[in-house]
Amino acid sequence: MSLLRDAELSAAFDHASRTYDTMVAASPGYHGHLRRSARRLRLPAGGRGLRVLDLGCGTGASTAALLRAAPFARVTGVDASAGMLERARAKPWPPEVTFVHAPAESLAEAVATAPGDAPYDAVFAAYLFRNVADPDAVLRSVRAVMAPGARLAVHEYALTGRPVDRAVWTAVCRGFVVPWGRRHGDEGLYRHLWRSVLSFDTAGEFADRLRRAGFADVRALPLPGWGTGITHTFTARAPGGRP
Repeated sequence: MSLLRDAELSAAFDHASRTYDTMVAASPGYHGHLRRSARRLRLPAGGRGLRVLDLGCGTGASTAALLRAAPFARVTGVDASAGMLERARAKPWPPEVTFVHAPAESLAEAVATAPGDAPYDAVFAAYLFRNVADPDAVLRSVRAVMAPGARLAVHEYALTGRPVDRAVWTAVCRGFVVPWGRRHGDEGLYRHLWRSVLSFDTAGEFADRLRRAGFADVRALPLPGWGTGITHTFTARAPGGRP
């Protein structure tokens, strides 16, 4: 099962950025699920005084979800696609929101371009980890930029492992996602989306991956609607600090 990686994947997202927001808006529950995952970070006091990393921020949908959950947080969005970031930066944001162009694999260098932000009090990563070649290395980088006890929420397509969930995901991709991509010249990206989910960790496997990376209090929480069994929020905490 061939997947897009690195520069090839970034270029595909660059091209799809023109219609990406329209596409995800047509997905039932897409923005509501992001907001629910952001709330699951349980950031206190509306995020006042907290530094939050939005890793793989894309066009800013996850950034907007974070600001709904923590309107006073300082948010740094990082993404590998220049095209997606151009769309994100064009939207209205409070001055506490900044964006950095960098792949997740170069997180240490990206953080160095945003002095004063790290270590982060929380990290949010939506639809990211199945798109990186080495998720364990990225998790190590994430841990390295988190403050002791900082909170992590990963919002991801990670199937339960039940055949019915694979069947539903394939039906949605064949019936809507891939045809949408074909109409807009982005079929390769949306075929990658379909296949990347099928080849990625199950929810249980990704939770175990987080534990192996040294995170504590790991939980895999389902999301409601048609994506139940397909989309999960994974919450965890960096070692040290107070729970």
